[in-house]
Amino acid sequence: MKQTKTHIDFYLIGIGNHPTPKLNDDALEFIQESTVFSGGKRHYQLVKSYLPENHTWIEISGKMDALIQQYNTYDKSIVVFASGDPFFYGFGNTLQRLIPNAKLNSVPYFNSIQLLCHKTQTNYNNLKSISVHGRDWSALDEALINRTELIGVLTDNKKTPAEIAKRLLQYGFDNYSITIGEALDGDTEHIEQLDLLSCTLKTHQHLNCVLLKQIAPKKKHFGIPDTAFIPLKNRANMITKMPIRLSTIQALELQNKAVFWDIGSCTGSVAIEAKQHYPNLKIIAFEKRTECAAIIQQNTERLATPGIEIIIDDFFNLNLKDYPIPDVVFIGGHGGRLKELIKLLHQVNPYLKLVTNAVRKNSSEVFTEELTKLNYTISTNSIQVNEHNKISIHTAEKQ
Repeated sequence: MKQTKTHIDFYLIGIGNHPTPKLNDDALEFIQESTVFSGGKRHYQLVKSYLPENHTWIEISGKMDALIQQYNTYDKSIVVFASGDPFFYGFGNTLQRLIPNAKLNSVPYFNSIQLLCHKTQTNYNNLKSISVHGRDWSALDEALINRTELIGVLTDNKKTPAEIAKRLLQYGFDNYSITIGEALDGDTEHIEQLDLLSCTLKTHQHLNCVLLKQIAPKKKHFGIPDTAFIPLKNRANMITKMPIRLSTIQALELQNKAVFWDIGSCTGSVAIEAKQHYPNLKIIAFEKRTECAAIIQQNTERLATPGIEIIIDDFFNLNLKDYPIPDVVFIGGHGGRLKELIKLLHQVNPYLKLVTNAVRKNSSEVFTEELTKLNYTISTNSIQVNEHNKISIHTAEKQ
């Protein structure tokens, strides 16, 4: 029931795509008692017949600052129409972010992914819902790396079902089917399930969402075999060996971190292993060898690890302000300029955690001495794999 004693700034009414929206008694009461309404252009066409003759409509078209200024010119309640559930990647979340003290009341409808599950009789107890609408691929990448069995995806005009299918196939996730729901609840509603390859060849209506259903399990290594990586040509040993790689990732302590830089990534082995264990991480792999661009990319694809940003350039030539500030850095290579690199990274973030693997005594000494001067605490573990040289894994962090 509607609360009448407390002033509400915004009444949020979720609607479907029916030619005549299905509104309950609470929603109809809000409409009858209001004169100021808001929503997208499509929403207006759907609800216009319900609105009082002398009403004001404020269109939501993407320019949020101007929109909020318009809202603030009214001292009466505003009824906002939104697609589905206003708090499922919806306008309710936007209002809470931009007007945190606003008083809201919501009458939700099913969100589009729920509708697609209902219409296909899909059990969605374990559904992972994500959005790539106006966003990057990171949420989808994380769900895939986690081997999520059922993923619901909100699409947009660029990240279409075909593009989603292409990305899954590119990174070896051919163990999913894709179900596309177009214009759900509308006159042109269409639902179909496809294999990924067929989906890459089709164009769908812009108003759609998809379900990705795992049809077979996909193996995930705990410690990727060294032989699984494409190596640097004629430099097969230029890879952080798997036991050292796992020990390095343990030293990095990537849990609860947001941004990880892998400097001197070479074949991408540390970045890829880290992404598989912590798929929520933003990982940037820096490498100056131009031939490594293709090697790292091919390794991410063959090892089902999307979402690593690859930068091919001399690290010292980069404008580091162009990249998100790291919480933690692995120094896999420094070109003999370790002291300079440490000073540069300290300027980027004086509270960084740094890890390096050193074979040479000089590298160990420089790392320890320079970071001790900067008031870091150093810890070291040593490990040797087969006939290879002993590796010192150095960790530096502020206490």
